[in-house]
Amino acid sequence: MHLFIKLVYKVSRDFPSDELFGVRSQLRRAGMSVILNYIEGYARFKPGCKVQYYENSYGSLKESKYLIYFCYTESYILQEDYDKLINMAEEIGAMLWSELNLAKSL
Repeated sequence: MHLFIKLVYKVSRDFPSDELFGVRSQLRRAGMSVILNYIEGYARFKPGCKVQYYENSYGSLKESKYLIYFCYTESYILQEDYDKLINMAEEIGAMLWSELNLAKSL
């Protein structure tokens, strides 16, 4: 997840200046929310709390994926970076889904 958010920040540095408080900010916040909600859920002991934070993390990941797609269609992101980000997001999504199901089974 750390590499994902680092890449999000890297590719969004060169977004148009009029997107500074628009999609650039939203992408960064959504991406950071993926890891922060995961960490907070991991630190919780009650399964219900874990589930809530993991679900929030998964939702932020889905939001990030759409924003990445949108930025790619607006030519803010290069094909190579788009492919890397989407592949990383898919891997993170699979991991989150596993953690979420594990927490639900406790």
